[in-house]
Amino acid sequence: MLKQLLILLLISCSAILKAQNTTEKELETIETPEQIKSYLETKNSKKNKLITFNEEKHKTRLTKELFKMHVGGTKISENEFEKTYYKIADKTKKIYYRVSYIYLDGTKYKLEKITNLRNLIINKFKNGASFDFLAKQYSMDDNANKGGDSGWFLKGDMHPDFENSIIKDSHEIHDIFTIDIPSKKWYYVILKTYEPKEISEIEVLKIIEQVN
Repeated sequence: MLKQLLILLLISCSAILKAQNTTEKELETIETPEQIKSYLETKNSKKNKLITFNEEKHKTRLTKELFKMHVGGTKISENEFEKTYYKIADKTKKIYYRVSYIYLDGTKYKLEKITNLRNLIINKFKNGASFDFLAKQYSMDDNANKGGDSGWFLKGDMHPDFENSIIKDSHEIHDIFTIDIPSKKWYYVILKTYEPKEISEIEVLKIIEQVN
């Protein structure tokens, strides 16, 4: 009986090692986006995916290790239930932008009221009120809860008129100014909080296998 159990254990271990070795070898051959897409289709699990990590947004111990690796490199993490493979598929650097803003809705207020409100907001800021407080008090979108902070965004994430005004902006940090998008009836008070920043991103192929 004991001999049979040992044989079964050896067979199970052998099967696990074979599967693991197969996965590692498969990952070594994957290089192009098309190969990644095809490989994920064969795995047929929502746990297996291509993930984009941003060096500014993702600062876990794992992502810090992944950012240090070269394209093509693989990291393996394992616990008693799962073995996870991370392969660096691509590394890029992109220009990001970030401001704080107060949004005023031209469909709810007439332009005269918006003009008066913006002047009031700017005067309050220049007299010492924090922009965070003013955004929570006056801004008319959900970003008010964040004190108006846009977070880091890429060209193409926002309305083109908004982006172009930010990208072509020549203001200094902590300058306050306005942006109008009349076609949408969107009106903004902008606080310049950051200079444009080049941020590294990595695309990581994540494959999870069960450990039996």
